[in-house]
Amino acid sequence: MQSASISGGGSVASVGRARGSRVYAGFCGIREIGLGNKSDLLMPGRSLCCAGTRIGSIEMGITRMRAGMENILRSKRETVSIRPHAGGDFEENPSSELRPKFSGTVLPYVGFACLGAILFGYHLGVVNGALDYLSQDLLIAENAVLQGWVVSTLLAGATVGSFTGGSLADKFGRTQTFQLAAIPLTVGAFLSTTAQSVRAMMIGRLLAGIGIGISSAVVPLYISEISPTEIRGALGSVNQLFICIGILAALVAGLPLSGNPIWWRSMFGISIIPAILLALGMAISPESPRWLVQQGKFSEAEKAVRTLYGKERVAEVMHDLKAGGQGTVESDAGWFDLFSKRYRKVVSVGAALFLFQQLAGINAVVYYSTSVFRSAGIASDASASALVGASNVFGTAIASSLMDRKGRKSLLLTSFVGMAASMLLLSLSFTWKVLAPYSGTLAVLGTVLYVLSFSLGAGPVPALLLPEIFASRIRAKAVALSLGMHWISNFLIGLFFLTVVNKFGISSVYLGFAAVCLLAVLYVAGNVVETKGRSLEEIEFALNPAL
Repeated sequence: MQSASISGGGSVASVGRARGSRVYAGFCGIREIGLGNKSDLLMPGRSLCCAGTRIGSIEMGITRMRAGMENILRSKRETVSIRPHAGGDFEENPSSELRPKFSGTVLPYVGFACLGAILFGYHLGVVNGALDYLSQDLLIAENAVLQGWVVSTLLAGATVGSFTGGSLADKFGRTQTFQLAAIPLTVGAFLSTTAQSVRAMMIGRLLAGIGIGISSAVVPLYISEISPTEIRGALGSVNQLFICIGILAALVAGLPLSGNPIWWRSMFGISIIPAILLALGMAISPESPRWLVQQGKFSEAEKAVRTLYGKERVAEVMHDLKAGGQGTVESDAGWFDLFSKRYRKVVSVGAALFLFQQLAGINAVVYYSTSVFRSAGIASDASASALVGASNVFGTAIASSLMDRKGRKSLLLTSFVGMAASMLLLSLSFTWKVLAPYSGTLAVLGTVLYVLSFSLGAGPVPALLLPEIFASRIRAKAVALSLGMHWISNFLIGLFFLTVVNKFGISSVYLGFAAVCLLAVLYVAGNVVETKGRSLEEIEFALNPAL
């Protein structure tokens, strides 16, 4: 990239020298007489001498000078200069602000992709309300172990799905991978709805988990690759917003349970509808232009770009894609390539962000918030869940509006600092005797602030940031690997959280979560780059100077 910048600068300089020689005569008269006698410049018909040159010569010179400056500015706009600072951030690049507006129709296709995010959240949340009722119906009400497996089988399936999603996306493309994911999502939901035994329920949950694992890898990947640079942050954070909406939808779907215990079957059956809509929507959605160019399908890529961005930006986007190393002789990376010297640092950042996200305690807080709210005198489980869910949606909506203005890195730092403070507040509310009269209120406040802080950055940013920082040839598999870390850590926390709490106490556990959040702040500050306002190709060039 440095060589590109130097050559670009050389072209600008040569244009400037050429234009300078042309306007020399025009400047000649002004330089000779100076600008002290302004009346001479203002009076029409007066002569300004420099070897007999009249005012018309000066006007012609100024006109040429203006044209020369416009050419220089045009050359600068066409010159791409991307230089990461020593700390990993990027210098401001005004070229991104001069891109033509897009006139395509990207939003409907982002909406179709977000059906996968809704299903992600719905399948995570649906069992919370339905578990007691399905346990009675399937005769496992007294077997806590089997109940735990009904819950965690989904996470096991999601781990498998997240690791396979990257390979499928590389081989078949993003849209076809969505359609493949819709198959286990539909079949799994149907088996869960009609299950007459715990074995059938677990198979259904496993299949649904595989489906959401695949879609969890492909949703952020597809959205990042089809979104215009200037709104990629807002559209990318929509993924997390729709996950939260899916969780809320599952909570709302459980409201009729108290009057109709068999309603739990309908709760699982509802998820069949968005799964079918996902498959149908992706049948009419354009494939990722980046994937098409990588496969050498340039005409199809141009058609997709025209649909997504509008015909005005076809040449610009196609140039960026080809310049970004798409469609070169480099094949898609294998799994072992992710750990090569070339890629292991950036891949480790992706895995670390999801590990910090989970080890900071978000699922532990959400799973056990009911008991915390009950200690504050709120006996309604629905009220506790609704308050946490509403906080999550509200914070994620705010993050969507800030993503392209404040940047990814700043939101991550703010989020983890807020989570650390909230966890410290929760820990102190359980231990400080002076706070005992206010422990319930502080527990509620700490939980809500924690969820809000999480949804501002730690929740939406990793899934958005990772497709941006990973090189094109490793993007799908690296995202899948990072999400695999997410599901594994999620599974382990759900499995061992109560054991750790019983051994060390809830206050100590929350204090440990606060320490993890502070470690995350230090890690993000030293290792995460800012990507707002940069195309994926610019980011790839900056992080891989060898390209």
